[in-house]
Amino acid sequence: MSHSFDLAALDRHGLATPHLNTSPLPNYDEDHLDYGMTIGLERTPGGRLWACWVGGGDNEKAFFVLATSDDDGTTWSPPRLVIDPHDATLPYARRTIVGNLWTDPRGRLWLFFDQSIGCFDGRAGTWFTRCDQPDAAEPVWTPPERIWHGCALNKPIVLSNGEWLLMISLWDRSRIRIASETPELHSELDSLRMVNGFISADEGRTWQRRGGVRFPNPEFDEAHVIERRDGSLWMTGRTHFGLFESESRDGGATWSEPVASRIANANSRHHVRRLASGRLLLVKHGARLEEAPGVAYQSGARSWLTAFLSEDDGRTWQGGLVLDERATVTYPDGTQEPDGSILVSYDYNRDTHGEIFFARFTEADVLAGEGVSPVFALRQLISRPKAIVARLAKEKK
Repeated sequence: MSHSFDLAALDRHGLATPHLNTSPLPNYDEDHLDYGMTIGLERTPGGRLWACWVGGGDNEKAFFVLATSDDDGTTWSPPRLVIDPHDATLPYARRTIVGNLWTDPRGRLWLFFDQSIGCFDGRAGTWFTRCDQPDAAEPVWTPPERIWHGCALNKPIVLSNGEWLLMISLWDRSRIRIASETPELHSELDSLRMVNGFISADEGRTWQRRGGVRFPNPEFDEAHVIERRDGSLWMTGRTHFGLFESESRDGGATWSEPVASRIANANSRHHVRRLASGRLLLVKHGARLEEAPGVAYQSGARSWLTAFLSEDDGRTWQGGLVLDERATVTYPDGTQEPDGSILVSYDYNRDTHGEIFFARFTEADVLAGEGVSPVFALRQLISRPKAIVARLAKEKK
């Protein structure tokens, strides 16, 4: 097998500990950013909001940007943390493109993120860094630690027995892209190319793989998992043919054969979470549960971002609150505030606008299908890359 790069060096650089840039200005200020794909949104115990998104592009140029708001999302800081693993001395790109933010039961803020050579080198890796005082004036992050291969797009959940469950996806070989080549790398991992459930019984100090499920024709998986009231686990995952579902009745050790979900969605990310009330929140494309605005990557398919609620662990759904009807609104992620308010972030037109927004609403708003609460607010801006603004202004002249 002959390649234009050194495979040993490829592995070494792919496993190198990522650098946390806690002083990213001015190189990563908004006037230098020209892309925006949302990753996640989280609230910490002191009321601070943390938002994370991708700069660079949805490709091997990707890196992470984090900003905060101390006034409940009215204004946002310049970038406060950047994870950009690119290195001009390497003969190939090294990027970070998948991850999320999560506040654990102790109030610590976790940032999960991946690292790969090229867009995908066949292995990648899920890393985390943790901030134990995320409301501090100068937040301090722990040195990054690698959990396993693959990537984790969605937040972990805490099971009823106290264990933490994190879903990590190891992509198919068809996703391997390094420069213009598709080498046969890491074939030893082929049996694990699926959604893998990782358990921590010690609050994140260690993680162990418990089991996994392979979705048919996966499109990055982007799996969500919910523990139902009867103790079973319900997982939804993204495939080329829409959302599929699987169940586990042994804590994630084994999973049922995936079946097509009646929840219709565009070929894009969806969001599911348990709310404090016990209801489930679903955010997907399409103003009706069993209808989506389009299929695959059709123009307009990623539109009508809508929220629904379930009283019975996802078996039936009520409401239907449209958060943003525009085309190219994608990748919802959310958090909930102590007063019950729900915040959902998403991006708009990643390449040509690169804007990151959030919506604020309540369960009453979702059930009514319109804003009926005093906190209701849509299209609240988190980030608008000034480099794109400048380019658009120049194009109009």
